Formats: sequence, C-alpha cells, structure tokens
Amino acid sequence: MVHYGHSNQLRQAHAMGDYLIVGVHTDEEIAKHKGPPVFTQEERYKMVRAIKWVDEIVEGAPYVTTLETLDKYNCDFCVHGDDITLTVDGKDTYAEVKNSGRYRECKRTQGVSTTDLVGRMLLMTKTHHSNIDKNLDYQQHTDNFGKGPKGHSPWTGVSQFLQTSQKIIQFASGKEPQPGDTIIYVAGAFDLFHIGHVDFLERVYKQSDKPYVIVGLHFDQEVNRYKGKNYPIMNVHERTLSVLACRYVSEVVIGAPYAATTDLLDHFKVDLVCHGKTEVILDKDNSDPYAEPKRRGIFRVIDSGNELTTDTIVERIIKNRLLFEARNQKKEAKEIAVFQALKKREEEKMKEQQRGLVNEEQEN
Repeated sequence: MVHYGHSNQLRQAHAMGDYLIVGVHTDEEIAKHKGPPVFTQEERYKMVRAIKWVDEIVEGAPYVTTLETLDKYNCDFCVHGDDITLTVDGKDTYAEVKNSGRYRECKRTQGVSTTDLVGRMLLMTKTHHSNIDKNLDYQQHTDNFGKGPKGHSPWTGVSQFLQTSQKIIQFASGKEPQPGDTIIYVAGAFDLFHIGHVDFLERVYKQSDKPYVIVGLHFDQEVNRYKGKNYPIMNVHERTLSVLACRYVSEVVIGAPYAATTDLLDHFKVDLVCHGKTEVILDKDNSDPYAEPKRRGIFRVIDSGNELTTDTIVERIIKNRLLFEARNQKKEAKEIAVFQALKKREEEKMKEQQRGLVNEEQEN
C-alpha cells in the first residue's frame, strides 16, 4: 500500500537533502520478497508522484539498493526507516550502502503499517474509529493478525497511531490563500487514500490557474452513517495526514459538516464546490448537502476518470485474504529472527565490553 507512514518517511528524507528521488518496486519484486501488493505498480507510481515531498520517481527500482543504483541516479545517499527490510532469503536489502557509509535513517511512523490496515479491512469491526475503545475482537486482531507463531516483530506489530499537533504542522503546507486564488472546496471520507482520490483531486486542482484546494473530512461516525459496515478503515486523524500529504491539497477541515452550509462557504470564501461522479447521499434530514452551492451556481461535478473506490480495495483484500494472512505471518517471522539475532549480537558486545573493563581493573 501507499499510506501516510510512507509519506512521513518521504517528508523526513526530503529534509535531509535538496532533491528526493523515490524508487518504487514492481509488483513482481514485491510478490517475490514480501507477498502480494495491495495497489498495482501503476497505481503506486502515480500515488508516490502525488506526495508533495517527492521530486522524481524511478519506476521498477531494484528491491536491493546497491551503490550502482545510487550512482546511476546521481544520489549522494539513500534513506530508509528505522525498521529493517529483508530479501526473500532474509538478507538486509541495504547492507551494501550501509557498509559504504551512504545510508541514512529516519523514524518509522508508529501506529501504521500495511499489516495493520489489511487486518482492519479483514476484521470488519468498527473498533479502530477514533472514539471507540478497543474491544475483544480488535484485541484479538492485534494479537493474531500480524503475528507469527513466535511472537511480535517490533517493526510491523500493530500499535496505536497517536496524532499530535506537531505532526499536523509538519504535514500542512502552512500557506494562506492569496489574492486571485480560486478557493475550491471538496468534502468526503477520503478513506484508505488511493489513486481514485489522487485522480479526483488532480482534476479539481486543474479547475483553475491559481487553485487553493480545501478538503473537508467528515468525522468517523458521520462516515459510518453514510457508508456503513466498518467504514472508515482509517480514523479521522489518519485520514487528515493522508490528505495533507497530497500535493494538490492546500488545507484540510477536520470534522467538516456533512452539508456545504452558508456558514462554511462564507467562512472560507469558497468560489467553487466540487464533487465526484459517485452518488451524493442525503443528509440526516433527507436534504441535499450541496443545496447551497447549487443555489449559488458554484457546484461542479468532476469526472476523475477513475473507477477505483475504497470498496474495491477492500474487495481485493478479502479476495486474497489467505495470501495476505500468510504474507504477514511470514514477514513477521523473518523480522523476529533478525531482531533476535541483532539483540544477541548487542548482548555479546556488552558482555565483551564488561569483560574488557574487568580485565582493565585487574591489570590496574
């Protein structure tokens, strides 16, 4: 998948240099080393291009990063998160660049992983929503889904995402609308932020020469009212970062009202309100949520040219449920083995240092 944890890694990587090139693997490479990908390679290429900290992407980048790859694209160093990534035979994919000193590390985003998101889709409960306590079903998911027979990996085990104001500031553009900007408002769930959303927002962005796009995100309970099942898969805090990372978005309204009201349109001085070709579900009182922008003549339906929906992604996961469960357990088992080996090496190193100190004291 491509999620806000990846965006956060790219944000940190971009801050370490001047120009960020992102290598994206093919479906074949991912299937070989990790298991079936959720998004196709074409979807991932386009999604990574839409992340605002990315300057360039390399399609079909090799799974093992070598010095030859860095030199080919004129890169000084490469960056990865502080979790470990392994080949199909359990080797560190960054060993060569680490040994040559051309490797930097950034902090992994706690509380999100493809493992966890896939688990939420398969579980079909609502317990990941922002104000609902974990129940036994979700606890069982966190205990079982991303866990092999030998316990948890510290890198992909499920943990809770904790939103902070600092994180929102880091992701936000911080730009105010300028005179002459066209202020465009769109609203929705933007759940499991995917290529369908990217294509829609890109078309919205192109509605003006000077666009300032504001995305209104509905609270989890509102989304659940009109979507049902266990939607949204991502809670409102996670959806906020996902949308803010997109280069076509200037601002996000967290917990926007379902209807585009007079107050909202006047407050943000909205020039244009857009909606995709998906069905507009009526408000709780059976009124049209876009009645006011339609009355003002500023409502526009945008065809994204993409049929992909959050439902489609969930269907992909359910269809391949057994493959994904096997993928997660296999990945977890490999990571635990490496983590334990690293821990053992660290313990041996400490013992040696202690022995050295004892010998030193005896000599003195």
